[in-house]
Amino acid sequence: MPKRDFLDEVIEERTGSNPEFPALVEAAERRRELLRSLAREREERSLSQTALAAAMNTSQSAVARLENSATDTKLSTVERFAAALGYRVEYRLVRQD
Repeated sequence: MPKRDFLDEVIEERTGSNPEFPALVEAAERRRELLRSLAREREERSLSQTALAAAMNTSQSAVARLENSATDTKLSTVERFAAALGYRVEYRLVRQD
């Protein structure tokens, strides 16, 4: 059994007052992984944050915040990030059984 840490305790505590909290955490983890994937793609292309920012019509510091998951990112921003790398974001609904 893995050792429990502070984050596990916070999730358990918040779940007590909001049963939907674990789903919110999972959604945040999915968003973070998507942004990390885009950041890896940028790095693999040897594209600087400044160059990507210019393609997105934003600032280098905004790209840094996206890549460090320091913000709750709008879908439109993720779409611009992906488009600047030649990708598009696809959505699908998955039942939460």
